[in-house]
Amino acid sequence: MTRSSPWWDQDVYADRRPFLSARRKITAATRQFYDSRGFSEVETSILQYSGGNETHISAFATELISASGSRSQLYLNTSPEFACKKLLSAGESKIYTLARAFRNRERTPLHHPEFTMLEWYRAGAGAKEAMADCAQLLTCVADTAQAKKLLWREMSCDPHAAPERLTVCEAFKRYVNVDLETVLEDRAKLAEATQRIGLRVSSDDNWSDLFSKILSQKIECELGRGRPTFLVDYPLSEAALAQAKADDPRFADRFEFYVCGVELANGFAELTDGCEQRRRFKEQMAKKKEIYAESYPIDEDFILALAQMPAASGVALGFDRLVMLATQAERIEQVLWTPVVECGSMG
Repeated sequence: MTRSSPWWDQDVYADRRPFLSARRKITAATRQFYDSRGFSEVETSILQYSGGNETHISAFATELISASGSRSQLYLNTSPEFACKKLLSAGESKIYTLARAFRNRERTPLHHPEFTMLEWYRAGAGAKEAMADCAQLLTCVADTAQAKKLLWREMSCDPHAAPERLTVCEAFKRYVNVDLETVLEDRAKLAEATQRIGLRVSSDDNWSDLFSKILSQKIECELGRGRPTFLVDYPLSEAALAQAKADDPRFADRFEFYVCGVELANGFAELTDGCEQRRRFKEQMAKKKEIYAESYPIDEDFILALAQMPAASGVALGFDRLVMLATQAERIEQVLWTPVVECGSMG
């Protein structure tokens, strides 16, 4: 059996080096983008009390051993979100971070177990300002990489084009002819619609599973064609940390940013109600326990911090994906300086 060459093989590295050179320039331009707009760069700890409290995000667990020998479980952060929001509670108003993040059960051409998450937060701002940041950053990065078009597989996108704004309900109607409002939280009706459009329904699929299945398999691939797309107004059940919309609490003030069919960023107006946040976390962890036979503790320190956190908007953007789109990379490993090598693999 022939084993592939390691990433540090000089010939392999020479093929990757143009992508990495572009990454270095994009990283510098990204920092300049936020610095020039009055944001402060922050560094958040990787070790966290909780692995996060969203059903389908899996963390890496580790162990802290104190000087006295006592042991306690910690997790590698799946996102710097909790830490950044605590900084808002402490008095910061405009912050960003290029943070190392870690997620288990994820490895595809667009996913890596260790990756870079670009997150930024604005106190006193809403989702509208966050979406403007996304569009302007995309243009900045494309100009830095001298990319007139952003590419992924056979799709292209003009980074300078005005983004399309599409509600989730509009997307379901346009691409799969499903009236989402009529099946909200109705598992039986959504299951029927899922089967009608040719997707398999399992007996243990709940409403959220079916929603995600349709979105990921039938809709996402259509978003961000030709121009960027903001998908907005998610059902509240699909936005564990976002505010409900004031004019329709069935939906959340949440958006996702798509380019070439790739989910690039997730943003929303932040939930600041600690009691509601705890309720949602418990609900998410109950689902996680049922599906994965595991759950993570709730960070009560985070819940307490929400009590003094100002109204704010926040965005989490997959920085490696952004570099991929700007450099026409086909796999995320091409834009990572030192990819994670799995046991038994040299590639």
